[in-house]
Amino acid sequence: MDTLEALVTQIQGLSNGEADLTDLHNLLKQSEDQLHSHTPRLPSLLLQLDPAKHSLGYLYFLEACTSAPVSKEQANDLSLIIVRFINSCIAEQIRLAPDKRFKDQVLMLEAPMRGVAPMLASVRKLQTSSECLTPLHPEFLLLCLLAKNYKAGLSILKDDIFEVDQPRDFFLYCYYGGMICIGQKRFSKAIELLHNVVTAPMSTMNAIAVEAYKKYILVSLIHQGQFSTPFPKYTSTAASRNLKSFSQPYMDLAIAYGSGKRSELEACFEANKENFEADSNLGLVKQVLSCMYKRNIQRLTQTYLTLSLQDIANAVQLNSAKEAEMHVLQMIQDGEIFATINQKDGMVRFQEDPEQYKTCDMIEHIDSAIQRIMTLSKKLTAMDENISCDPLYLAKVGRERQRYDFDDFDSVPQRFNI
Repeated sequence: MDTLEALVTQIQGLSNGEADLTDLHNLLKQSEDQLHSHTPRLPSLLLQLDPAKHSLGYLYFLEACTSAPVSKEQANDLSLIIVRFINSCIAEQIRLAPDKRFKDQVLMLEAPMRGVAPMLASVRKLQTSSECLTPLHPEFLLLCLLAKNYKAGLSILKDDIFEVDQPRDFFLYCYYGGMICIGQKRFSKAIELLHNVVTAPMSTMNAIAVEAYKKYILVSLIHQGQFSTPFPKYTSTAASRNLKSFSQPYMDLAIAYGSGKRSELEACFEANKENFEADSNLGLVKQVLSCMYKRNIQRLTQTYLTLSLQDIANAVQLNSAKEAEMHVLQMIQDGEIFATINQKDGMVRFQEDPEQYKTCDMIEHIDSAIQRIMTLSKKLTAMDENISCDPLYLAKVGRERQRYDFDDFDSVPQRFNI
């Protein structure tokens, strides 16, 4: 019996108890080089393993099979085997090797849509809970972006993530998640995710944070009509000192947008068009340009009760009253302003927000937000308690305290001479 056949026998014998699985995992890690050097033999050996019983061993063999260059036909056969494996494997076993993945084989087929459902199943099996971020999360979101299947990506973005193992996974999860939300016009969620990338702890600058910051500026202008320059206090020093310098064309665009002058914004766009295109952000920048009309119309609602369509067209630099009417009607339909248009005299009457915040749907929405905040508060309290009991934390605090000996300070005087 050769070494590979002996390994198959050991996989069959050690795929039961928890202790056996630990031994098997160590054995498989030691055998990786050997598996990768004998890839032509592996498909026939896979037939001796049951993915529903020998999931860990099957995973290592299958990953080695996909590591070598294969033709498109071979990739098609392997993708079918991968799908069957994902559907039948034991979650507890594959969680021992979360770094094994097969996204590249799906991309070779030039049909990323075929990998979306199996990858989602993999994410769910790899998670110990919905609060846990796995290495497959960002890869799944990237696959959804390539497949333009944004709704599938939203299915995992609904979960509140509290457990993160690798920082890079978190950066990519939030960045790709932000792009998914942009594709679905869910700008508020996109801003939240991109903000998480920008303000996450980092000791040095990374390219993901830079690209996230550029999109964060653009989406803030589109959704909020403004961009807040100061960083929050909890932002890392590396980010607060360097992000602006890496994103100067976008900072210039935000300044031009804030002026409210269409000519300045267009001039800034033309001056930096090549940079925007190189960053694959040209579409978002064009949305910023089109949103300026809306933001200027919204500013008018804060000053006037009634205005003619022609006055609106002149104020926001539109070509005609008809064009102004189209913008106003679209904004009313989208709930961005509250107004009525008198077709006889072409006058627009601006109104207050009719929402009274007392409907059943609104009460349920508020209650859901409160419950989420309460859950987050409990999580933070539990984390604080765990950290305060952590031996490494206590040892570090102890070392810090030794720097400040109370004997080094003068005692507080008990009497004051006046």
